[in-house]
Amino acid sequence: MIEHATHQKIALITGANKGIGRAAAEQLAALGMTVLIGARDPRRGEEAAAALRAAGGNAHQVTLDVTDQATARAAAQQIDERFGHLDVLINNAGITGSGQVSPEDAHDQVPSSVNLDMVRAVFETNVFGVIAVTNAMLPLLRRSPAPRIVNVSSAAGSLTIASDPDGPLTGLPTSAAYTPSKTALNALTVQYANELRKNGFLVNAADPGYVDTEINNHSGYLTVAQGAAALVRLATLGADGPTGGFFSEDGPVPW
Repeated sequence: MIEHATHQKIALITGANKGIGRAAAEQLAALGMTVLIGARDPRRGEEAAAALRAAGGNAHQVTLDVTDQATARAAAQQIDERFGHLDVLINNAGITGSGQVSPEDAHDQVPSSVNLDMVRAVFETNVFGVIAVTNAMLPLLRRSPAPRIVNVSSAAGSLTIASDPDGPLTGLPTSAAYTPSKTALNALTVQYANELRKNGFLVNAADPGYVDTEINNHSGYLTVAQGAAALVRLATLGADGPTGGFFSEDGPVPW
């Protein structure tokens, strides 16, 4: 049954069973949206959705592995059959590359010695996965009166910040996998924004900041709720909002 007699806003968030994605799901549900929890593990996805429902939100689990196009297509079909459209897509799922290939190269992304298989694995999720999911969901987003796409990036992907010898990233290890993947994601965001601008889409990249999550071994100083705020703001932009930009909660982030 298609549940869109009145236009209920539907939001899909990838990697939403924990961390920033889950916090964004909680905030969008609190705004009255129906939230679809994209997760590779259906059990974990359903646990997160059930917790949101218990808190009064409208949430459902969607099995989605961004590195598997078949699951992206199946998720799109499931959303189509149940809701008939999609209003918000937040491409949140991402990996650092640490331990993705072998334990010994878990923290070695130094360009001159990096494991190419790790670089490929990171790009598979952080870049190619975004293309796969976005393209699977575009037909549903085109049925929305105000489609929004948010790609979760990082200040590490800013060439301006990363190349500043006195900048905030000074002293951090160099990275040939995670950091370039986020730079590529920023470039991809601009290309989608340029293509879809004429169709009323607003497509932006979000920098959530240094958030306390598993991805950085809980070394971040922001809560997941604080990190999710930038995502939610871009997901709920009005018609006069920006597109093709890169933003944190403090405003535009340099490319």
